[in-house]
Amino acid sequence: MADHRFIISGFGGQGVMSMGMILAYAGMLEGKEVTWLPSYGPEMRGGTANCHVIISDKPISSPIVSKATSVVAMNLPSLTKFQDSLEDGGSIFINASLINIKPDRKNIKDYYISANDIAMQLQNSKIANMVMLGAIIKETGVVRIETVEKVLEKMFQGEKAKLIPVNKEALKKGEVLQN
Repeated sequence: MADHRFIISGFGGQGVMSMGMILAYAGMLEGKEVTWLPSYGPEMRGGTANCHVIISDKPISSPIVSKATSVVAMNLPSLTKFQDSLEDGGSIFINASLINIKPDRKNIKDYYISANDIAMQLQNSKIANMVMLGAIIKETGVVRIETVEKVLEKMFQGEKAKLIPVNKEALKKGEVLQN
């Protein structure tokens, strides 16, 4: 396995940090080296929030991603800000529910996932991030979907356990990539 270097970005409140944390936690459960570096600040008030996630078989020297293998853009400002951080041949995952333009770059693989629309079909607007995470896992193979489901079971306990089935369903829906 090569290093997987992710920049995950969107508006504060879209579950960007949770997506990155779940991805890192799943990598850790699979015995991989992981880092998760969140970026907080005015993002919590509706600006562009982001996190860097690295998952590797080898020790990681820095949690900062300067050239990503994958970029996740949950909103248009994220696409604009981070598409140039993607290495040549990298993958960009675009929330087609909120972004109706294509990246400026031609030397990348682009995937369009209608994450918000699918979340609304599942009657829960807060699971668009899980739809996107399903697409990321399907395309990159960075971790197994079953491992992510285990992470959800560890994270959602007590009163929140009722959210596990819809989050698992969102992951499965996200596995159907749209180009």
